[in-house]
Amino acid sequence: MRISRDPNAVALAVLRITVGMFFAVFGEYKVFGTGFTLHGGFEGAIRGFVHDGAYPFMVPVLNAILAHAATAMAFAVAYGELLIGISLVLGIWSRVASFFGFLLMLAMWLSGGYPGAHVAFWRYWGASLEWSILALCFAALMIGRPEEVWAIRLRRHSQS
Repeated sequence: MRISRDPNAVALAVLRITVGMFFAVFGEYKVFGTGFTLHGGFEGAIRGFVHDGAYPFMVPVLNAILAHAATAMAFAVAYGELLIGISLVLGIWSRVASFFGFLLMLAMWLSGGYPGAHVAFWRYWGASLEWSILALCFAALMIGRPEEVWAIRLRRHSQS
């Protein structure tokens, strides 16, 4: 683990670790409990999105997930969040984890951030804050060098 005096590297590491801790917690309760994966938590969230605020083009996708793959998707989300969190906290494959985190936040935004057809433009952004802020954090982690400091370094062994 490298120590840096570069405030940008430290700030990005703090962001990486903080977002990672959130996702580790989000994933932990879903993976090690059964409410989200096996007892309807995921399905209830999807039904809520369909009822309360999915973008219209996402409704058929969400209904297809409910009809054919709810349990599998629940496990994918649960383990995905846990792995994203662990990766970011440890600083291993942070850009890859951030890419998948960005995709997850985009899917959440499109599934639950629709304010309605005839609202002021700014309300689209206001309705997305729950997910767009984390999406921007993931974007910053993909663009920057999130593993420059406070990250576990994987050694590559070269063969002679």
